[in-house]
Parts: sequence; C-alpha cells; structure tokens
Amino acid sequence: MSALKKCNNGGKVVFDSDKHYTIGTALDMTFLKHVDLEILGTIQFTKDTDYWQENSFKHGFQNATTFFNLGGEDVNVYGGGTLDGNGQVWYDLYAEDNLILRPILVGIIGLKGGTIGPLKLRYSPQWYQLVANSSDVLFDGIDISGYSKNENEAKNTDGWDTYRSNNIVIQNSVINNGDDCVSFKPNSTNILVQNLHCNGSHGISVGSLGQYKGEVDIVENVLVTNISMFNASDGARIKVWPGSHSSMSDDLQGGGGSGSVKNITYDNMRIDNVDWSIEVTQCYGQKNQTLCNEFPSNLTISDIHFKNFNGMTSGKRDPYVGTVVCSSPSIFTLLKSMLKALMD
Repeated sequence: MSALKKCNNGGKVVFDSDKHYTIGTALDMTFLKHVDLEILGTIQFTKDTDYWQENSFKHGFQNATTFFNLGGEDVNVYGGGTLDGNGQVWYDLYAEDNLILRPILVGIIGLKGGTIGPLKLRYSPQWYQLVANSSDVLFDGIDISGYSKNENEAKNTDGWDTYRSNNIVIQNSVINNGDDCVSFKPNSTNILVQNLHCNGSHGISVGSLGQYKGEVDIVENVLVTNISMFNASDGARIKVWPGSHSSMSDDLQGGGGSGSVKNITYDNMRIDNVDWSIEVTQCYGQKNQTLCNEFPSNLTISDIHFKNFNGMTSGKRDPYVGTVVCSSPSIFTLLKSMLKALMD
C-alpha cells in the first residue's frame, strides 16, 4: 500500500518475478490514478477464513465479497504473474456450510479506464473477477484455472461477472472453471466478449436477472463472438427469475424483479461436448412450470441473435440441442418456433 501511494499519479509498482507475496489484509485500492501494476511474481491470499469473512469487502449482490477493491482512473495491471486465492480451504468450508462468504479473487470496483492482463488467476474461493460500477476497462490475456483437489467441488467459480458496468471488453483468454465463463449481471451495457476458450463452464450467460423484488435489471448491447466452449452445461445462456419467489439453493434465491434484456448477439460459437448449445429461461430457479406461468417474469427479452453455431452437443439432452422456457405461454410458442428454425 505504501508503494501504491508513493507511485500513484504517473508511476509504476513492480512485483518481482522471484518473490512470493502473501496478503492477509483486505486492501482498498480505489484511490489509484494513472498508475501501472506489473505483477511478475506470485501474490497469494492467506487461508485465514475467519478473518476474510469478517473483513473482506461486501458488495450487497448475491453475497459477493472481495479480497481487495481496485479502482480509480487509468489503472493498468499486467505482467503475466499469478494471483492465488488459496481456494481449497474455501471449497472444503463451503461443503460444510453453503452460507459462508467466500471472497472473489479480483475486485475491479469503480474503475474508470484501464487494462487488466496478461495475468494468471488460480484457485479463487468463488467468482474469479467481479467488475462493478466500472467503465472503459479492457481484459486481455487472462489465464484462469483452479479445481478442487478432493471431493469438495470448487463451486460458483465464474470467470467474470459484470455488474453496473459499461463499455467492458473481455478477450483473448483461457478459462478452465466450474461455473459461468462470463456472466452479465444487472445493468451491464455495451459489452464485447471475444476470442475465449472456455472449458468446464456453465456457458456465457446473461443473468441471472430479476432476483431482487423492486430492482430494475437491464442488460443490453452485448456481442459475444468467436468462442470455443468445451465440456460445459451450456453454450449461450439467458437466465431470468420468474415473478414469484424461487430457490436455486440455500444461498441463491429470488424472483420478482423487473427490467429487460435487449440486443444480445452470440456469433460464431464452437460447441464440443456441451449439454445445451442454447438455453433461454424466464423460470430460473423455479422447477414448477405451472407456478412460473401463474407468476410470469417481469423482465422482457428481445432482439436476441444466435448466429453461426457449430460442433457437437454432449447428447445428454438428445435429441434436443437447445431449450427455451418462458413464463408466458404465448411468448413460449413464438420463441419455440424461432429456436426450431435455428436448429433446422
């Protein structure tokens, strides 16, 4: 922190390649301005789960917390070094109690202009990257990987989650994880995602949206192009909560929010061993279709484009390769015909 303050406003901080840095304190780095962070070595966060649950930064959305908040103006983080979240201790703890607060490895919070990457991200306790209240940020050359070493799965390890952010580019990266490769959370606008290799994920997802009653969620103007999706549950995915309360799990419940999904394009997606190449649902978290129809989603989905998909699904949903689940029967009929035309 001393180096960051000294080198702020035009300087550069270097994390040496031959050093291993251990961080055991939550760091508020939202004051940065016109500064570079060159990470050549390894930065690892401690295993002190009690400390981090008490002191990590709380963001008020889906129990998101972060080890650090990095923000400000014109901040560039690069060098190809490693950030390690010491995730195994968290995977084991989550298996015992799924209501614990697991920190996100990288918190880009309130950053106006900057670049992130190349970097290696390893063993995040939860999501790898949260991009919140930020704009004009480029992610380029991110290498994500980190699986559990025992039977306790590394869950909810999204590659990126964008939230209340505008004009974000994510490109030229490799993601090996166990949840969304990229997820566009509420109020993500003008997003470009391109040239990604995603393995083991839940797809590139819009949502989930409409989780919080009284909140208005908007995702619009998103282009996802040139994606390779391997060994995943989904390829292109849009997930919206219905109008009534629903429950995905003890730590993920909601429904009743409003808003819209508009102008979303998935173009040139290569599928290999993926269960659903396309999944669109307005009944996220609600297995009872009758109840979902009775309390339809308050979010509209429009101007959605799926183009140039190729490859092979896993066969798990055979003979289907895509699915559309609407909380409005009349809209379901229209979207079903559109998806059939795409599959033909």
